[in-house]
Amino acid sequence: MNENDPTNNDEGESLSGREQFLAGSDKSLYTELEDDSYEESVQEQPVSGSPPLSPPDEAGKGRMDVPQTPSGKKSNFGKYAALIAVLFLIIGSSFAIIYYSAGGDFYPDNDRVAVIYIQGTMLTGSVPSGLGYATSEDISSSIRKAVDDDSVKAIVLRVNSGGGSGSASEEINTEIRKAQQAGVPVVTSMGDVAASAAYHVSSSTDLIVANRNTMTGSIGVIWTFRNMSAYYEEEGIDHYVAKSGEFKDMGGTWRGLSDEEKEYADRVIMQNYNLFVQDVAQGRNMTVSEVKDIADGRIYTGVSAKRIGLIDEYGNFYDAIDRAADMGGIEEEPTIYYVNKPSITNLLFGSEVQNDNVVEHFVNYYEKSPFGKLAY
Repeated sequence: MNENDPTNNDEGESLSGREQFLAGSDKSLYTELEDDSYEESVQEQPVSGSPPLSPPDEAGKGRMDVPQTPSGKKSNFGKYAALIAVLFLIIGSSFAIIYYSAGGDFYPDNDRVAVIYIQGTMLTGSVPSGLGYATSEDISSSIRKAVDDDSVKAIVLRVNSGGGSGSASEEINTEIRKAQQAGVPVVTSMGDVAASAAYHVSSSTDLIVANRNTMTGSIGVIWTFRNMSAYYEEEGIDHYVAKSGEFKDMGGTWRGLSDEEKEYADRVIMQNYNLFVQDVAQGRNMTVSEVKDIADGRIYTGVSAKRIGLIDEYGNFYDAIDRAADMGGIEEEPTIYYVNKPSITNLLFGSEVQNDNVVEHFVNYYEKSPFGKLAY
């Protein structure tokens, strides 16, 4: 055995390859390396819930642990996705509202028929459409809007109303005549009922189309008063009324009408009735006498109304549109332009209770008038 052989030691044991390398190396290097502790890498057990680690010595592959995505990032991704979905929903709804408001046509041509709804009790004032009342402001504004649109060649009034205020129907008739003077024909399409003030409006149009079962007519005027004096007396409620004139508290519920007040009410009724009859006679090309013969306030079905000249033709809503298109000189299929169809907001968010409260607030002046209710 060679004493100088670094592979030998005093104990006579063979040195390992690493020890042999260190023994034959520079002492300083040897000392430096000896000072550094050497530790085998220990594979830790995977944390519960994390993916298993790849084997360290698998051939052809390095050891690489797949990082797990923090749960917080997943949560944020879901929030972002939800936010984007909401934005797309808002944008889509906005386009739908614009499309709906445009009558289903973003690029209107020059052959449109405008449809204007008269639905519910008619009165003056500002009441949101679609809540059971048809205001002269809304309908008159819709007629003016249609007439000012060069693409509109004719107007169809879709009527479903049992009547209402004579002032409201008179204001609407004024706009109908203006449309006719501007060369825009106006056609009435009667639905379930088009009576009293609703017929007053219909009679001013160029053509009336109704169903055979439509309830129409009811040409006349009514003025109602409430006498609750017996109730007040029973409840011990007394009234003291200071007034400047004899008729100032006419219609008060604390008493009935005097004979003079009844006579005056009759005169007012006949004055309004004569105006109604004259308008119908002018619109229907009839004499005042002919109208008075059938204007006793009764309701007529569509069949009877056609026989006595109150309507022109039988037909549904789309028949009325076709007739309006013909009268407006539209040769091809007309585009329908809905001017005042009930709004999406009312349909989506208006509950029955909310609508009742809104209506009561807006029409209280008419429904609960202290002077009685004068109506067509």
